[in-house]
Amino acid sequence: MNDSLNGQTNGIASPSTRGSIAMKLRMLWRKSLNLVMLSVTAACAVVTVSVLGFILGYLVWHGGSSLSWNFFSKLPAPLGETGGGLANAIVGSGKLLLIASLIGIPIGLMGGVYLAEFGGRTFPFMVRYATDLLNGVPSIIIGIFAYTVVVVPMHHFSTLAGGCALGIIMIPIAVRSTEEFLRAVPRGLREAAMALGASKWRTVATVVVPAAFQGILTGLMLDVARVAGETAPLLFTAFSNRYWSPGWNQPIASLPVMIYTYAIGPYEEWHQQAWAGGLVLMGLVLVANIGARLVLSRRASFSRS
Repeated sequence: MNDSLNGQTNGIASPSTRGSIAMKLRMLWRKSLNLVMLSVTAACAVVTVSVLGFILGYLVWHGGSSLSWNFFSKLPAPLGETGGGLANAIVGSGKLLLIASLIGIPIGLMGGVYLAEFGGRTFPFMVRYATDLLNGVPSIIIGIFAYTVVVVPMHHFSTLAGGCALGIIMIPIAVRSTEEFLRAVPRGLREAAMALGASKWRTVATVVVPAAFQGILTGLMLDVARVAGETAPLLFTAFSNRYWSPGWNQPIASLPVMIYTYAIGPYEEWHQQAWAGGLVLMGLVLVANIGARLVLSRRASFSRS
């Protein structure tokens, strides 16, 4: 008691008092740092959303006035004339995505199943490495490859060549997303099915894949949205066409290529059509992403219940 009084009288804080002050300073530093980091992350999030909002608003401002029924139902107008639409490009993009999905989704799905369920160590590592490398290859290189392998032997551009190029781009994304969602399935489901006498393939086909179906579907939807806006591969493969392209063996128009062509053209009418095409393409990608998020959120809520 006397030592404490003497310490306070001499103006020297006791060890317990110094420890309390140091703790308060540390708490103040932590709260200040937390507030700063929270503000920085919130500002970055606002900037990200603002950029997306600005792009959408800019597209609506410049291209919204050109959207009409004619835009979705008519062919491009002849040079020097106003009006017309991009109906052939919209249908062409759908045909290209159909071929790409028929190529990329089955290969990517089966590859992801193999890596998640049947792979060992060395070979799956090589496959994953090659898949990641393929995913990082610029799309224009894929276009040159498809041009050499498909267009040159056929001696002409075609819908099939463009779909093959987009399908190759889809494969690595489908493989990795399928593998990740399959690995998220609890191991107990596999063990229970095999304990009942199911074979490995039957367990995967009837238990594991259905359990991860919504997640796999989400990844595939995002995969399609990813390749929907590719332009460079189509310049080397599908080229373009200002008319309807029946069948699968002729050059075909697509929204990305028509947007590129109109955007660098000398006519103001083309520029307006390019803005409108960009708005439609952005809207399709946005709808696909929102749909994927809804599917994934339903899966999460089902898992919690």
